[in-house]
Amino acid sequence: MRKFTTPTNLTLRKNNPGNEWVDIFWCQDFDIAGEYDPMIPDAECVRIVYEILSQLDLGSFIIKVNHRNVLDGMFEACGVPPEKFRSICSSVDKLDKTEWEEVKKEMVEGKGLEEAVADKIGEYVKLSGHFELLEKLMSDMGLTAVASARAGLEDMKLLLHYCELFGVLDKVSFDLSLARGLDYYTGVIYEAILTGDATMKDGEVPAVGSVAGGGRYDGLVGMFDPKGQHVPCVGVSIGIERVFSILESRAKEAGGKGIRTVETQVMVASGQKNLLEQRMKVCTLLWNAGIKTEMLYKRNPKLLNQFQYSEREGVPLLVIVGEEETVKGGVKIRDTHTREEDFVEMAALVPELNKRLAECQHSERV
Repeated sequence: MRKFTTPTNLTLRKNNPGNEWVDIFWCQDFDIAGEYDPMIPDAECVRIVYEILSQLDLGSFIIKVNHRNVLDGMFEACGVPPEKFRSICSSVDKLDKTEWEEVKKEMVEGKGLEEAVADKIGEYVKLSGHFELLEKLMSDMGLTAVASARAGLEDMKLLLHYCELFGVLDKVSFDLSLARGLDYYTGVIYEAILTGDATMKDGEVPAVGSVAGGGRYDGLVGMFDPKGQHVPCVGVSIGIERVFSILESRAKEAGGKGIRTVETQVMVASGQKNLLEQRMKVCTLLWNAGIKTEMLYKRNPKLLNQFQYSEREGVPLLVIVGEEETVKGGVKIRDTHTREEDFVEMAALVPELNKRLAECQHSERV
């Protein structure tokens, strides 16, 4: 059963000498929790990522998959000391952004790994494919002599088979360079990346990195349960901010102004003081009429700030409340795009806004 969570704000902190910076981004998680037969929910996670990226039409993509047991078995077969598994795994995790020679240098000079052992790892992490790779690894006597590697390869055989049945195998790559350095992963791991074709007019993709990632984390939930209950879980996160940056770049390339982040149709504004109550009354009128309306949460906001907000967020129309207009029994309607303003009596405000919003809808401004 698919379980989607609400968008999550992830905050990553890193301490620098005398300074701390905070990197914040938004993601959408979905997770499948509970005891199920091997690799069935894991394969459905791949299918869900496939559906999301296909429907978003971001361009060509690939979903990389690997298994922590395969990685650990590979390290053991290559001669990595067990106490260095996680450290070396974090180095391998950099291969999506760093050349192998730099990663190897970090392993050998920075983490004390023997060069011959690093070279063996280098031969493995260059490999990717489907069933042909699986067959090659299963015939590798050194690798299959490690129990964890054998178990991981059996899981991967099931995963690839189920991905084939789910119709997504052509977008899947069993990639031994995929590591995902977080310690809590216990089984299959995923990462979806854009391959770049047909995303922009010039054939390039904005530098956003991977757009989805995750895996199986069977031991994580129990860490926070007072009774230590074992709850197997598998899930993936979609990088909402990264997806939006691509969609916005594409919209601008197509001649638009980017992606709207609000659905507001009308901003109720004022340029004079002590008109908060009048603005609230107009908002109430428009809300009751089903028009998506907002105002700035200030008693006396600056008119320029209200104009700039509407232009920045793509709000097509403003209703401007003023003392002179109030005496006349009406308001001004301002077109954000043309900046033209017209006086409208209150009795005609809702019909006039609906008319103009319909015109905006036709011109794709809403």
